Amino acid sequence: MADNARAKKLADLIQVVVAEKLQRGIKDPRLGTHVTITDTRVTGDLREATVFYTVYGDDEERASAAAGLESAKGILRSAVGAAAGTKFTPTLAFVADALPDNAKAIEDLLDRARASDAKVRQASSGATYAGGADPYRKPEDETDENDGDSPSA
Repeated sequence: MADNARAKKLADLIQVVVAEKLQRGIKDPRLGTHVTITDTRVTGDLREATVFYTVYGDDEERASAAAGLESAKGILRSAVGAAAGTKFTPTLAFVADALPDNAKAIEDLLDRARASDAKVRQASSGATYAGGADPYRKPEDETDENDGDSPSA
């Protein structure tokens, strides 16, 4: 089993090689410039690599990019093998990265929270306190409470 540093180094190399090969070496029109390699992870035994990618476009472009990556998997693995120089070239699995979708969902939730805060702010703009500005009881004079309680020596 390889150490984590070696797996990380190989993952970084795979990410660079696949990105460069997609940009310059593959003529598939489905892959074009709208595919971005975001991350790569390699198993501890260096046998399998998962390549995460994003596609900027609609669902049809995402589906065609996924099909293009699957068809180019052999070429990309050969390029990785030539660049890595390892005894065994890891198999590549392409997974669509959910990061843009998660970021959009978080932005939508933040927008809803801002709208809710604005409604509360608007509703409370002319309001006054129910029990006064300071609703807590305070002793009027501390000496009044202690008049007959002080011991004499």
